Amino acid sequence: MQNLKIDPDRLWRDLMETAAIGGTAKGGICRLTLTDSDRQVRDWFMARVEALGCTISVDDMGVMFARSPGQLSGVPPIAIGSHLDTQPSGGKFDGALGVLAALEGLRTLREAGYATFAPIEVVNWTNEEGARFTPAMISSGVFAGVFDRDWAAAREDRSGVKFGDALEAIGYRGPDKCGAHPLSAFFELHIEQGPILETEAKDIGVVTGVQGMRWYEITVTGRDSHAGTTPMHARRDALLAAARLVEQASAIATAHAPLAVGTVGRMEVRPNSPNVIPGEAFFTVDFRHPEMPVLDSMEQMLTGLTDQVCGALGLGAVVTKVWDQPPVRFDPDCVACVRAAAEGLGLSTRDIVSGAGHDAAYVARVAPTAMIFVPCRDGISHNEAELSTPEQCAAGAQVLLQAVLAYDRQLAERHGGSP
Repeated sequence: MQNLKIDPDRLWRDLMETAAIGGTAKGGICRLTLTDSDRQVRDWFMARVEALGCTISVDDMGVMFARSPGQLSGVPPIAIGSHLDTQPSGGKFDGALGVLAALEGLRTLREAGYATFAPIEVVNWTNEEGARFTPAMISSGVFAGVFDRDWAAAREDRSGVKFGDALEAIGYRGPDKCGAHPLSAFFELHIEQGPILETEAKDIGVVTGVQGMRWYEITVTGRDSHAGTTPMHARRDALLAAARLVEQASAIATAHAPLAVGTVGRMEVRPNSPNVIPGEAFFTVDFRHPEMPVLDSMEQMLTGLTDQVCGALGLGAVVTKVWDQPPVRFDPDCVACVRAAAEGLGLSTRDIVSGAGHDAAYVARVAPTAMIFVPCRDGISHNEAELSTPEQCAAGAQVLLQAVLAYDRQLAERHGGSP
């Protein structure tokens, strides 16, 4: 097993090649889910796994599974992968590293003629980012039974396009029911998207879980009126209230420091004219913390302050919670496989709780799951400047392969076989 080595140069070439699909002038990627660039990268992935002789299946949420058979076909597969969609100004590594490292691991096994006990599947999850269709991780949420498939298909982007229609348009709605696909385990490799590993000079993050997170959409309603003729005391300015609430969202997170974070990442103003007082303002709030009671407290403060700020200005407001992801703890056996794999390769490790959401958080509800982090420069992610080095990517891919082989060996022992 230890002689199975991934090809670092091939992995890096794949990362750079796929980065050109939806590539931006600043060296990042804009590959929003279910757009034509998403279709193109899916086609690229399909061609590569078909060249390996894998069996391809696609479910009705567009999730792609590329299977390499194991010695015992009746055992559910060990899945490895991540996502290929990006933020509007995303980097080359968020999501893509997990899929392409899984592909590289599968190539390594096939080239060596190594027969695993369980089938191995490389997975590309749909709409992990949530940049076009909210909430994030929508396909893995359907897969885990958190979201209803019809509800997910009816989700609309800001232009009114439905998820289901966009999926049909790119030709990747498969016949299989999302979630009707048992897994023996799931391992996901990802860049950390934070500064801890780099700051502490650690090679590998052994991810023990994911913090809780909640998304809110807030619409403040006032009255459109002329900017030059409406006295200050007579205005019902929706943007003024929204601006005050943006500051309050930051203050709420600060009040629950050091672990809490709060972000307003999207705002829309209507009618959005320079000489019209805004009659409506829409914005989002993202709160995160490892503990549910703290998230409850933050939510209560947000709703209370929204009523207070808007009431004082004579405005209406609607707060809608669109996503509620509880804290997740990953499977101890899977986590132990990751830790042992890294240590066996002579790599330094650190246990870490993910501050970002990942498909693994939902998959953990229906299958044993773990994650592997590698450092990224300055902790920057969701940014075109996002960077992990070829050596860091290769180290993560090698740990992924060794952890999967270790877990496969455990499955073989449980079933009385041998990989």
